[in-house]
Amino acid sequence: MQYAVYAMFAYAALVAVFIVTENRRPRAAFAWLFLFLSVPAIGLVIYWLFGRKNPTFGRTRSLVPQDLPEHLSETLASEQAQHEEAMARLAEKPRLDAKLASLVHSNAHAFVTTCNRVEVLQDAAETYPRLMEDMRAASASIHLQYFSWASDDLGEEFGSLLADRAAQGVEVRLLYDPVGSFWMLSRGYVRAMRRAGIRMCPVSPMWRLHTISYRNHRKIAVIDGRVGYTGGLNVGCEHVDPGPGFDLWRDTHLRVAGAAAHALQAVFAVDWANATGERLLAPGYFPPLSEERTALDLPVQLCLSGPDSQWRAVRQQYFAMIVGARERVWAQTPFFILDDTIAEALKAAALAGVDVRIMVSARGVSQRVPYWAANTYMAEVADAGVKIFLYEPGYLHAKTISVDGEVCSIGSANWDIRSFSINYELNALVYDPAVAGRIEDAFERDLARCEPFDPEAYRRRPWLLRFRDSAARLASPLL
Repeated sequence: MQYAVYAMFAYAALVAVFIVTENRRPRAAFAWLFLFLSVPAIGLVIYWLFGRKNPTFGRTRSLVPQDLPEHLSETLASEQAQHEEAMARLAEKPRLDAKLASLVHSNAHAFVTTCNRVEVLQDAAETYPRLMEDMRAASASIHLQYFSWASDDLGEEFGSLLADRAAQGVEVRLLYDPVGSFWMLSRGYVRAMRRAGIRMCPVSPMWRLHTISYRNHRKIAVIDGRVGYTGGLNVGCEHVDPGPGFDLWRDTHLRVAGAAAHALQAVFAVDWANATGERLLAPGYFPPLSEERTALDLPVQLCLSGPDSQWRAVRQQYFAMIVGARERVWAQTPFFILDDTIAEALKAAALAGVDVRIMVSARGVSQRVPYWAANTYMAEVADAGVKIFLYEPGYLHAKTISVDGEVCSIGSANWDIRSFSINYELNALVYDPAVAGRIEDAFERDLARCEPFDPEAYRRRPWLLRFRDSAARLASPLL
């Protein structure tokens, strides 16, 4: 018994020293100490999966950095020249653009590319046919990366198309997140794809427990290194028909042709190298874009982050867009789980007279707890004047934000703590009023399907329901 007491004291001391030296915020440090000391074994497991402040030890030290690696700088030399020219032009304009572009370049080493053509695609009905058309025309390579890939009817249609292209000599590579695809992707489907000549690989093995909580949430498609896609849609029938209780799946995707496709190719190359060890550095993967030189001077910049990034680039991107707004901030997100930084930015902007509107899905397709927790955050920011709209008939999965009708972001990052800190995410920033206008037009159309969130009505709800929501909020870092 005496030795057990000594062991507990030693355990408590070691835990305290370990947590204190991480220099967390005081209340977060006390929370982890309480968890470690009250339920030692469970606390250690939760910390290992979700709480590590510095996840880049062990094998992850050997990974290619998520920001633009040095070995791609020569390959993307023309994009770097475009970046320098674009930054000089943006600096001449008294707008948010220059500061935001400089921030994203500093925290994610992301170039601003200029020779681009951009299409905003709303929902699966516009996105899937356009993507399939481009893949059918592929002559050299098709690179795909999705958080979830389903072996359902749509997955079979994609698989048949990809198998046909592979049979014609096109290199087809496909990355999927094993956790995001766990319930919807069969082993038989993966084996059939590989037999058809498609390199289909998980971004990280399921058995690697020390990285299992770091989900790769990106959505990327690059065809022949010339055309790229990114946004909110994965591959699965649920994006066409979300099921009972929902009329539609509302999402936004982006198609880019030009230099931004090279940037997407670089992101895929890094993730592919980390998953398989193969380096995609041949010039053929980054072909000359001479015909795109006549494209519109349309600046596009990729903001990417992950748990092994030095900075929380996506969170900083959202923060800078909110606090830099002069007139309006309009955003769409399926989840609304905020950290203190983003919550304070929203409240400060609204209190300063900025028109802050956030559109959130009223409920989830398969999850409830995140939406219970979201009620508490919505009530908190609504008190400061933030206007919250609940998208009712369908499932809102779009991740967009537009500021002052000048700059917008379309990507994979939700407004939740996982996307801010834990997931590998990718947003495309477009510095163009016309494209931002299309995002805002879609936002206004979607308002017709929304109900405003009333914080006073929420506080009149039964106490037990509000307690449920407050209890769900305690799990925010895991949601």
